[in-house]
Amino acid sequence: MLPEGAKARRVYLSLRDQIADGQLGVGESLPGEQRLAESFGVSRVTVRRALDVLADSGLIVRRAGSGSTVRRTDQQEKPVAMDFTTLMPQLAEMGQSTTARLLSFSYGPAPEFVTRAMDLSKQEKVQIATRVRIAENAPFSHLTTYVPASIAQNYSEDDLATTPLFKLLERSGVQIKEAHQSVSATLAGPDVAEALGVAVGSALLSLKRVVRDVDNNGVEYLSALYRPDMFRLDMSLSRVGSGNTRHWEPAIGQHDDGGA
Repeated sequence: MLPEGAKARRVYLSLRDQIADGQLGVGESLPGEQRLAESFGVSRVTVRRALDVLADSGLIVRRAGSGSTVRRTDQQEKPVAMDFTTLMPQLAEMGQSTTARLLSFSYGPAPEFVTRAMDLSKQEKVQIATRVRIAENAPFSHLTTYVPASIAQNYSEDDLATTPLFKLLERSGVQIKEAHQSVSATLAGPDVAEALGVAVGSALLSLKRVVRDVDNNGVEYLSALYRPDMFRLDMSLSRVGSGNTRHWEPAIGQHDDGGA
């Protein structure tokens, strides 16, 4: 739920993100209402609306005379962390250590953006499945996959709810060669927000991935949305080169202590 008014929502989302990424730690006091109002350029009434929703969401505790403090919630456990340079095998491994809840399952024409990305014909049907992946009883990702029907017919709806898609593709005879993925940010719409247990308009990490087989055919398109308070991407960098050519490069295959 979000507070009424665009200004109150802006204050709420900003404070919520600061709590989610640890800028405001458990037990830490928030600035007073007057200071927050000055910082955001809004009225104290607006700040109060935002704080009320933070309290109703269980993110802060408000006490008369002593202000507001960040409280510990189930959502503030250590997030799932992955090294960006080895993301693919880590995501595959994640399928073994987390559970998935199937939200929808159907066959039909692919959206135009999927058709373009996978080089499919406009007439080709795909299997469209949407799942929520859960770790320690908390939803952290919303996954929608598109797989050509000719491949997807080799596994069932029940299979998809219990087995990682990579395994199902390979079991169907697909020889996966490569994948291309991109990461950006987006905001949670009503359906995704409900599935992930976040407020509408909350910031999410967005990952798009196209998987191809040895013949360069598109075999999967993934649209994944992750809660930033439950999932993060890490990357190790090495300083390489000499003189004016020194620069940063991803340290492929290397992990720092917080990588996974």
